[in-house]
Amino acid sequence: MRIGDRLAIWGYTAGWRLVRVLPAGVARALFRFGADLAARRAGPGTLRLRANLARVVPQAGPAELDELVRQSLRSYARYWLEAFRLPSMDHTAIHGAIDAEVTGKENLAAALAEGNGVVLALSHSGNWDAAGVWLVGEHGKFATVAERLRPESLYERFVAYRESLGFEILPAAGGARPASAILADRLRDNGIVCLVADRDLSRTGIPVTFFGEQTRMPGGPAYLAARTGATLLPAGLWFTEHGWGLRLHPPLRVGGVRQIAAATQALADVLAADIAAHPQDWHMLQHLWISDLSAARQEALAVKEEPRERR
Repeated sequence: MRIGDRLAIWGYTAGWRLVRVLPAGVARALFRFGADLAARRAGPGTLRLRANLARVVPQAGPAELDELVRQSLRSYARYWLEAFRLPSMDHTAIHGAIDAEVTGKENLAAALAEGNGVVLALSHSGNWDAAGVWLVGEHGKFATVAERLRPESLYERFVAYRESLGFEILPAAGGARPASAILADRLRDNGIVCLVADRDLSRTGIPVTFFGEQTRMPGGPAYLAARTGATLLPAGLWFTEHGWGLRLHPPLRVGGVRQIAAATQALADVLAADIAAHPQDWHMLQHLWISDLSAARQEALAVKEEPRERR
């Protein structure tokens, strides 16, 4: 095993074991200190975050953008602090706190009443694990997909963590059956599928305009809705001072497999509005827009391939 892999395992194991036993105030102070240190050091991830947020808040001056980056890193640190503590937190209390803030519950209830399942599509914002705890408390288990991490033991730890919260976790690749086939089965049983949907810089990603520039996003949410007749609901997540915000938007129309690109653009527009409303809680520390990629990657993405909706 590589030294880097061992360090990753040690770090996450220490987080899950030690952060839970620290007093809450001490843990918050440590994670906030780490976020502020990352903001001052301005490493590659922080610089990418700054470039991404500059698209979201183009009117921000340098000082305002500096503060926004600092607040976003604090928000990201809060996500990890809660991730380490969530298994031992009171899930009933989490459900109640989110339930007091959530808007659009009627959209989810109406979609489930139709009996064809629901695809919830969200961005890398707020705390999606806490929102999942609310969803489990409200409607029971839901299915989602996890990218395989290296080393495998770290991936298994993350799967066990989310399964302990009541989620069904499917591997994005390498499972006995394709994840898309299992997700389709869950939807046909009128289940709920949750997918992060704001980044897919691969040749299978769907081209969209996002904050006025070109990028690519996953076609999976719209594809599953078109394939199964499930309802596609965008979801917005953010932090409040002492809890979590959640907005379940009205459904997006997916007329069929030929409408996947249009539905994905409509989803991008809704996610953009939520991100613009709470930019400090968007945790995008990776390249997102095509223009920020290297010339080689841009050329690779520009290679024409058969559109997904015609398959």
